[in-house]
Amino acid sequence: MTENQPTKSSSKLVSRPIARSISFVVRRGARLLTGARSLWTGCDPELKQRIYYANHNSHIDFILLWSSLPTPVRRMTRPVAASDYWLKDGIRRFLIQETFSGITIQRQGNQNSDPLASIKEALSQGDSIIFFPEGTRNLSDDTELLNFKSGLFHLSQQFPQVEIIPVWISNLKRVMPKGAFLPLPLLSTVIFGAPLTHSADWDKTQFLEHAKQQLLELKQKELQ
Repeated sequence: MTENQPTKSSSKLVSRPIARSISFVVRRGARLLTGARSLWTGCDPELKQRIYYANHNSHIDFILLWSSLPTPVRRMTRPVAASDYWLKDGIRRFLIQETFSGITIQRQGNQNSDPLASIKEALSQGDSIIFFPEGTRNLSDDTELLNFKSGLFHLSQQFPQVEIIPVWISNLKRVMPKGAFLPLPLLSTVIFGAPLTHSADWDKTQFLEHAKQQLLELKQKELQ
């Protein structure tokens, strides 16, 4: 290494302030543009390890949910995102890794690897996560929720001590329609429900159906 070459530590010292500044701008911008309000109807924003699972309609879903958390809670909460989208280029990679401290996963993994491995590692370290059990964005106007993938069930089995919180994000399909670069100025709501309760005797199908129904029930609270 020559005298003029930057070290990894020095580049980190430069990137951290940039990441914090971008994080502040993105959080404030997302909430301002969407007019987002947060409703904690079934739990309080506490410093507990949690899996926040939500409906998925746009690429800013996790940003809006993440920015709805109080600062101490947000600092221990990491969004889970698809690597095929967020690792496409250097800008997106910097945003998801440095700005949001996100966990990237392969949606189409091979049979010899565990697609949830990086999530399990984060949970083992005490982090909370933001998780989208549909697995991909729901762009349909006819279906409120796609069928849940099995990931949420497997995480609940391996980490029974972690609270699982349903979160309904309203209006984002219209706020951030497919192909849009910036969100449209429409009101959105992030509704946090009660921790998921379930029987240890339930199989995967029963658990996922219950989790799905708990999420759909939150949608009704927006209208009350």
